[in-house]
Amino acid sequence: MQSFAHFSLFCALNSSIMKKNIAIFASGSGSNAENLIRYFQKSDSVEVSLVLSNKSDAYVLERAYRLKVPCNVFPKEDWTAGDEILAILQEYRIDFIVLAGYLRIIGPTILDKYEGSIVNLHPAWLPEYPGLHSIERAFADHRKETGVTVHYIDSNLDAGTIIAQRHVPIYPDDTVDTLETRVHETEHELYPETVKKILTERIAKEKNNQ
Repeated sequence: MQSFAHFSLFCALNSSIMKKNIAIFASGSGSNAENLIRYFQKSDSVEVSLVLSNKSDAYVLERAYRLKVPCNVFPKEDWTAGDEILAILQEYRIDFIVLAGYLRIIGPTILDKYEGSIVNLHPAWLPEYPGLHSIERAFADHRKETGVTVHYIDSNLDAGTIIAQRHVPIYPDDTVDTLETRVHETEHELYPETVKKILTERIAKEKNNQ
């Protein structure tokens, strides 16, 4: 019995070490956040454990509540200082942060703690069209294609190391709305696939290092 108890304890500890908890930061409607939550619902190794927002009226909070994911709102001063945010991330044992329509700069307190573990989704083929209104700017420039980029976050705007990209064509009969729809469809495919790949590789590396 003692041996079995030790084995059970080992399995429980091993499972807790390998499992990765994600926090999503979002400021808007949260379609990418909901897509990520649903994507990882059946995963044994990755879970969206927390949603944080800087806007109390952001629809992402309704999505998180409906999907039974804990969520919270913090005012501007808390995001600037970072200490309160960091405390709740540690409370939920967050390993990885995913930005999904989050419209604030990540401050040094969180950046330092989660260096190399914060990713962002940008609706353009970076380094083209950093910042806001990327879809509209690509459309206005009559480009033949734009794209979607997943990249790590650093202290610069949309300038972190690129992880994955996918082109999105711009057709002659497109409007901004039809192009935006196609960009979002591409985001919903690329983002969860990329996050899964990153975390699967990290889990495998941790297992090999045990």
